[in-house]
Formats: sequence, C-alpha cells, structure tokens
Amino acid sequence: MAARQLLPLRRGYSSAGAGEYLHRSVVPTMHYQKSLPRLPVPKLEDTIRRYLNAQKPLLNDDQFRKTEELAHHFEKGIGRELHEQLVAQDNQNKHTSYITGPWFDMYLKAREPLVLNFNPFMSFNPDPKSEYNDQLIRATNMTVSALRFMKTFRAGYLEPEVFHLNPEKSDTEIFKKIIRFVPSSLSWFGAYMVNAYPLDMSQYFRLFNSTRLPKLNRDELYTDEKAKHLLVLRNGNFYVFDVIDRDGNILKPSEIQAHLKYILSDNSPAPAFPLGYLSTENRDTWALLRKNLMDNGNEEALQKVDSAVFCLSLDDFPIKDFVHLSHTMLHGDGANRWYDKSFNLIITKDGTAGINFEHSWGDGVAVLRFQNEVFKDSTKAPAVSPQSQPASIDSSRAVQKLDFKLNDALKAGITKAKQKFDASIEALSLNLIQFHEGGKDLLKQKKVSPDAVAQLAFQMAFLRQYNQTVATYESCSTAAFKHGRTETIRPASIHTKRCSEAFVRELSKHSTEELQKLIVECSKYHGRLTKEAAMGQGFDRHLFGLRYLALSKGIALPDLYQDQAYARLNHNIISTSTLSSPAVQLGGFGPVVSDGFGVGYQVHDDWIGCNVSSYPARNGKEYLQCIYKSLEDIFNVLKGKKISN
Repeated sequence: MAARQLLPLRRGYSSAGAGEYLHRSVVPTMHYQKSLPRLPVPKLEDTIRRYLNAQKPLLNDDQFRKTEELAHHFEKGIGRELHEQLVAQDNQNKHTSYITGPWFDMYLKAREPLVLNFNPFMSFNPDPKSEYNDQLIRATNMTVSALRFMKTFRAGYLEPEVFHLNPEKSDTEIFKKIIRFVPSSLSWFGAYMVNAYPLDMSQYFRLFNSTRLPKLNRDELYTDEKAKHLLVLRNGNFYVFDVIDRDGNILKPSEIQAHLKYILSDNSPAPAFPLGYLSTENRDTWALLRKNLMDNGNEEALQKVDSAVFCLSLDDFPIKDFVHLSHTMLHGDGANRWYDKSFNLIITKDGTAGINFEHSWGDGVAVLRFQNEVFKDSTKAPAVSPQSQPASIDSSRAVQKLDFKLNDALKAGITKAKQKFDASIEALSLNLIQFHEGGKDLLKQKKVSPDAVAQLAFQMAFLRQYNQTVATYESCSTAAFKHGRTETIRPASIHTKRCSEAFVRELSKHSTEELQKLIVECSKYHGRLTKEAAMGQGFDRHLFGLRYLALSKGIALPDLYQDQAYARLNHNIISTSTLSSPAVQLGGFGPVVSDGFGVGYQVHDDWIGCNVSSYPARNGKEYLQCIYKSLEDIFNVLKGKKISN
C-alpha cells in the first residue's frame, strides 16, 4: 500500500516523474506469466457426462434418449479420435491454450455487426466529489489516468493481477518482496503456496493503440504501440492530438485539458455522412467499404483512427436515467463511436462515463482491471481540479480534425449503414430493476451462494413467464490459466427446474422447509458448476475445440453436432454475465439470439441489480417483473416466511 499513500503528494509536476505512473509494483507486472498453469483439456468422459447433465432439463425423455445415444456413440468413436488429436496438438503448443486459436477465430470470423451483438458496456460510478463530474474535468482526468495505466503497464510497474484467497498472507509487502526474487519460471508456485492465484495478463497489451480491422471472411487485430495520439469523437467529427510527447512522457494535464476544451467548443456542424456508422455494419460489407475508403485517399486518416491510443467519445447531452445510460453506453447514436477500437471511453455532457469494448481481443477481467485503476486514480489523485486553468496554448495547431474524402458509393454505404443501425436500435429494449430486500450479506448468512440465487431467479422467472426451461449461459473467466479466456457455466439444471416448478406450479404442495432444501440443493450444484468452469472443467469449450478441429481437418461433422438438441443448447435464450466492482455502476450487452434476453446483473451486499436487453420476440419488462417476484419469493422462503402465488 505504501505507493498509494504518496498519491496526494504528487501534484504540481511539470515534467516526467511520479505523475507518469499509477504506482510502482514491487513485483514486475508479468512476473507470473511464464509459470502460469496450462488450461487443462478435460477428460472426454467428463465432458460427455457434463454435456448430458446440461441437456437433461431441456429435453423430454425421448429426446434425451436420442441425445444420450449420439453422445455415447461420439465418445467411443470419432470423438475419442478428435480428443486424442486435440491433446497431442495441445502438448505441442505449451506456450498457449487449446482454446486460444479457435476462440479468436470464432470472434474474428463472425460477420454480424459488433454493436449489440458483441460489444458490451460497463459504466463508471460518478466521481464522489460532484464538482469533478464536469465533462471537461472528468474527460481530462480519465484520459490522464488511462495514459498512466498504459505507461505503468508498459514499464512493468503495474501490480500483477492476482486472486487472493487469503489476502492476510499473500497481499502483503513482505510476500511481494520475497516472491519478486523467485524466478519467473517458478513464481506461480510460490504464490500458490500462500493460496494466491496469479491471473493471465496476456490480453492487456491490446487495450491500447489497437483496433479490429474489417477484412473479408476474417477480421484482423491491429496494434501500433508507437502511435502517441488520442482519437476524440464529438458530434460525429473525428479529432486527433498527441497525448505522449517525444520523450515518451504524458502531455501536461493542463494541455490535454486545453485541447479537449477546444474540441468541446468547436461548433463545426455534424458531418452529413458520419463515418462512425461504417463500424456498425456487417463485417464483410464494411471490409469492402473500407477498401473503397483506402483507395479514395483516406489511408492516412484511417491509420490515425486505427493506431490511436484509444477512442474518447464526448456526447453533447446529459443522462436522464439508468435506461438512457444503458442505451448510450451500449450503442449510442452510431455516429459518435468507433466500435472497432479496443474500447471507447464515453463521457456525456454531465460527466457520466462508461466503456464500450470490442470483445475479440479480450474479456471482462482485463477491461475491469483497467476501469478499476482509472476510477481509483482519477477520483483519488485527479490530474486537474475544477479550479485548474487549461494551459494557454494554441490548440488549433495541436488538434487535427480528420477529413474523409467520400465518393458516391461511400456516401450510399454510410446512408445504408445508418438505416440498418437505426432499425436494429429501434427493435432493442433495455429495462432494469433494483431489488432492495436483500443481497449478498443475507444470502451468505443463510449459507447459500449469491450467484446461485440470482441464476435460480432467472430460471424461475422464465418458467413463470413462458412456462418452459431454456438454454442458459453464464460466463466464467478461466484467466487462472495461461491464455485462458472463458468457460460456460450452464445454470439451467434438473435442480433449478425442480425448484422453479415447486415455486411456480406446486407451491401448495411444499412446506417452507422443503422449499429451503430445494434452494440449498440448487446452490450446492451451482457452486460445483462454477468451480469446475473456473478450473477449466466445463464442457462447452472442449466440445467447441473438438468441433473446430474436425472442421479444420475437413472431417465430416460428427452426428453429435448435428443433433437438434446440440443446436438448441447453443441457442442461448438467457445469456448472463455478472461483475461487481466499486468502480462500476452498471453493465450490459445485447441478446445473443433474436428471441433471447441479455442479462447483466450485480449482487451487492444488500441489494441486487439486473439489466435486461431484448428484441420484440420477448418481453423484457415482464421478465424483470417475474425476476423480482422470484427474488422476493426466494428471500422470503430463506427468511422462513410462508409465500403465496
């Protein structure tokens, strides 16, 4: 903690020095990377057993028998061969994980637009000091903090990301001083001895100077760490200015503030054909339009966009409420975003801030760490204050407004992209609830898993609303392994089905004690699934890897994958993701299928928040009412109260 104590003292710097870094970690950032354990390839029989357990609640007896037969046939035959090949391939590639290649491919080959389909958002809490929520002040402070994060990471000074099971022993100065002398090839084991789990940080470098380039059939990730400029979008116009000087130091905060003030007071009209819409297009369509842009003399301008440190989007309106916040951060107006950048830092007129990020390069863990550090630094050690004066410099010389030369085909392409974007936004509904009758504290006191209860409520709600149990997805990080990405937890189980049916259909037949038992049963099973997924022992990525291998070798797709039940299990009607952090107010994402719900949720100490996206095929508002009723019922039962329908 010593380094954090110095923060308030490090102001008034005029050149490089303390202000360049967030902190200087005793342990180098990548100290554990070399010795991280490898993501295990699960045993095939475990995968098949887990797969069938996930199928059971979704199928009737006849359907299940057929699926079971196909699964066992796969396990004994072609599946076994593919599994052995996958294991052999994995043993030859010890520098990475078996899921890395297939997972990048899955994202980069997808042709759907990034917006709504892939890019999630996480919005920041407001600055506790209200006068710091001014748009210019917050944009300056967050930009400087983001640059400090970048410099701290690149210098190897960023604290390694470690999951501490026993922080009293492992999150101490003495432990850090010892572990830094343990060679990188062994350091993970040293941390493991004190119950600390270092996490993979291989994704972090893509946070900055990175973008996803549209290409026919498969996009490319591009990074140019030499670029020193920031991309700023306002009113659909593109601006760039250097934020790192020739010596690699961060530009003085007062100068960054001056340049941002200049952009905020620029009264150029919005472009008639805003380029931002192109990044909302189908990837193949966009790839062809991009080629046209390049051929039409825009290569240099696009290079500036692609290589910029990150994209700062400044919106000219305040936020009305949480629903408006979600719409703004998830998709905005389409003109004032560049969805291909690794992330857009969005700041509205009233200083509300959020991040919309491209998902192929990395997962929530890396982005959340970035958000946590930026929030902490910009609120506890802000670079400028409401009293700060912007530097008196000529920003018109430093800030370049990018001009794009558009021919008729490009204008038509932008117009069409806007029409498609507007139509998809028109179809999207976002709704949210806050449940204030309990949270983590009460659930832990009752010895049930908070996450299990939230997931049970989603199952119960869907049964109440639509009278069925459907494929459900919960994301779980596998960052405890080298190049780990995510694994799927399958929250819909025979246990949640049994419990939901008892609450929704057969309430009168069960005593409160019996209902409590059913909840505990769900909690235990969900806890087991979560632990398995985090340890790389789910079934989804393994089956995905085997399927990918079959296709890449030109082998006919095995019957297991042609089973309707397989397709149905992977048509995730309820797609869920959770995170909680002192920096984040709210997160969300679009439904992953047209008849689905996208459920972002947070279980806090004494309340539960839930943010649901949907298209017209589903009623999100009603689903949330059913979730609220389910949470109410579960909490009342846990409190020993009698409930009624």
